[in-house]
Amino acid sequence: MNHLLIDQEIDFHKTSKADLFESPDFYGIDDLLTEEHKMIREAVRDFVKKEISPIIEDCAQKAQFPRQIVRKFGEIGAFGPTVPTDYNPNGGLDYIAYGLMMQEIERGDSGMRSTASVQGSLVMFPIYAFGSEEQRRKYLPKLASGEYLGCFGLTEPNHGSNPSGMTTHFKDMGDYYLLNGAKMWISNSPYADVAVVWAKNEEGRIHGLIVEKGMEGFSAPEIHNKWSLRASITGELVFQDVKVPKENLLPNISGLKGPLKCLDNARYGIAWGALGAAMDCYDTALRYAKERIQFDRPIAGFQLIQKKLAEMLTEITKAQLVCWRLGMLKNEGKATTAQISLAKRNNVEIALNIAREARQILGGMGITGEYSIMRHSMNLESVVTYEGTHDIHLLILGHEITGISAFR
Repeated sequence: MNHLLIDQEIDFHKTSKADLFESPDFYGIDDLLTEEHKMIREAVRDFVKKEISPIIEDCAQKAQFPRQIVRKFGEIGAFGPTVPTDYNPNGGLDYIAYGLMMQEIERGDSGMRSTASVQGSLVMFPIYAFGSEEQRRKYLPKLASGEYLGCFGLTEPNHGSNPSGMTTHFKDMGDYYLLNGAKMWISNSPYADVAVVWAKNEEGRIHGLIVEKGMEGFSAPEIHNKWSLRASITGELVFQDVKVPKENLLPNISGLKGPLKCLDNARYGIAWGALGAAMDCYDTALRYAKERIQFDRPIAGFQLIQKKLAEMLTEITKAQLVCWRLGMLKNEGKATTAQISLAKRNNVEIALNIAREARQILGGMGITGEYSIMRHSMNLESVVTYEGTHDIHLLILGHEITGISAFR
């Protein structure tokens, strides 16, 4: 695992206090991990402490995306780590390793995890799984290294939870495809070099197209004034008579199952990532409660504070077990869409609740940028919506339980 343990040249102006994070492990989950898993986790945790924690509050306050992080993610192998080494020198890892990486990155910031998981699960995965050998060779190494940044175009202004209703479409013009339409709420898009775009052909069948920056008629305006994921870059994708070469069509998939398979991978990473955010809020609240003196003793000694901390640890422990078991199922090729939905919905919900309870423990200090809690809380308001809303995941699970779809 030398690619994860390389010395990092750190060059930044420190803008926040030291990152003292220690992860909870009440049920000894570490005993279920391999030594390689633990090495990967510690390497990424160290990376977050050195590269993300010192700058992230300033980035969030200024609503600036730290573009230098893209190359650095590539250096530590955070992009597409499950892609085989034939296309990614830092790849070949299992899904537990991938989950732990997402956990540690989102412990730093949800927006940073979004950057990594979009690149790996929504751009590299479909090119690897559905692309031609020529497409794999052309794009995957550059995406893995961070030379290229990618984005995923599915959601539209009028079609979010119902992607089958998309209106973005393309026509066969003989030598090329002519693409028209628009996508909305696209992470990475303003800086992306390539976009995996899902659109309907003339028969109404959904296909994936690789659209490159610089193609005439293709633009990606940034979305401003966000109160959530402020350190992440979000935008639109606009296609006005874009000529897409025929070799840019993903040849090995058609229909909605293509983008939905991508979303399964992304939702799996979110389940681990949200757990990281929850852990950070818990660790911050516990540390503060032991130091904050009221009525001549630390507030950690009061019953209501202990109740909050005990409930946080309980939910984190349950979520850790869900993630580990789901990771094992992913490794075996057995994880279902419904199982992934359960983990994504549950873990984001508990992370939101823990962030709110932790904010209360910190009192007024909890809303300041001196601590990470309010930033996590705002970020998680996006995480609970994207890649399938909280309610949509309940309905996916309800369909699995009853055999009756509530979508129609």
